Amino acid sequence: MPFSTSDGVRLWTATSGSATSAPPVVVLHGGPGLWDDYAVFAELLDDLTVVHRFDQRGCGRSDPSDVQTMSRLAQDIDELRAYFGHERIVVLGHSFGASLAMTYAAAYGEHVAGVVYVGGVGIGDWRSHDAAERARRMTPEQEDRLDNLSGRPRTPAEEIEFRVLSWFPDHADRERAMEWAYESASVDLPINFAANRALAADMNSWTATEVTSRAASIQAPVTFIHGAGDPRPAFAVRDLAAHTPNHTFHLIPDAGHSPWREQPELFREVLRSTLR
Repeated sequence: MPFSTSDGVRLWTATSGSATSAPPVVVLHGGPGLWDDYAVFAELLDDLTVVHRFDQRGCGRSDPSDVQTMSRLAQDIDELRAYFGHERIVVLGHSFGASLAMTYAAAYGEHVAGVVYVGGVGIGDWRSHDAAERARRMTPEQEDRLDNLSGRPRTPAEEIEFRVLSWFPDHADRERAMEWAYESASVDLPINFAANRALAADMNSWTATEVTSRAASIQAPVTFIHGAGDPRPAFAVRDLAAHTPNHTFHLIPDAGHSPWREQPELFREVLRSTLR
């Protein structure tokens, strides 16, 4: 069902579940510039509550938009909340969506029942650890091929190859990493690289003090969930959690950036207990 924002951008949305034993959930996808691929979250939760998913502006099945700022994306979430008729929501964000969830919670705290922060980057110098771990998980040939595919026009087959090489290091299970990356890469939707650059620049402009102050302002419970084998280091997420007054932290062993794939039962238990 499409929803039109206050500035006229139609967003693709999907809703499942009708139970009321937990607060309603809005899922925030990663990227930035990707699309919602989180039906699994709805399947895990929609017997407890209603789950709303959507493609962020300019992404996936939503309308194009040249307006790409974190504050505008947070406003879109709040307009969706009001449209769906909820006073308060849980924002469940993965990867970039985790940063967006914190941004929303800091700006619209009166409408936040909780935050679930999955596979985020935390604070501090997480990039050095991430780059080193990715290099360790790739062969020199794979690194060279990814460099060759980057920053130039690609055929459809090359686009899938580019995504697979970019995403397979995210997984801790080296035997299934390529399989899972190919599954994610084969979605027939374009990556919005312009949105990716604009939103990354917006976030990179924030000082450490601004980020920690926002985290400290969030009074709703915040649940941090991180795979121990995610190239994005857990210590950076723990550092962010330390500034968040009402938080819990769950480190999922033997799991990477998508812990529901590598440790589905443990992830399900943590997520459902959080919502309850």
